[in-house]
Amino acid sequence: MKIQIINGPNLNLLGKREPGIYGQQSFEDYLKTLRAQYPDVQIDYYQSNIEGELINKMQEVGFDYDGIVLNAGAYTHTSIALQDCIRSLKSPVIEVHISNVHQREEFRHKSMISCACKGVICGFGMNSYRLAVEALKA
Repeated sequence: MKIQIINGPNLNLLGKREPGIYGQQSFEDYLKTLRAQYPDVQIDYYQSNIEGELINKMQEVGFDYDGIVLNAGAYTHTSIALQDCIRSLKSPVIEVHISNVHQREEFRHKSMISCACKGVICGFGMNSYRLAVEALKA
């Protein structure tokens, strides 16, 4: 099984950025733990702060991989382009958020990509990614 994790803008700063919301662990450190939990799954990782690069990566893997775990960051709330891309893919996409976006600012309550995703997981910290991997495995 092959799963691609894609993180959007500012998620390269996990562990440094707003640790009260996002925790103190870098994603690279968490990824080691996640890969160890699923030795039978190839888990690839990509991060970009640029919307078009996220789309390019999803188009690159979205017809061959068994699933995509996408944390689109702030693009979640603004990007019709990401929604259109997700709709065009063969691979299922799980939308993930570290924080519970519904407990945060009002503008974070609306996702432009949820309607194109297989499911949404939010509010479980880094564990949200593991839950998405579990959903794709099932």
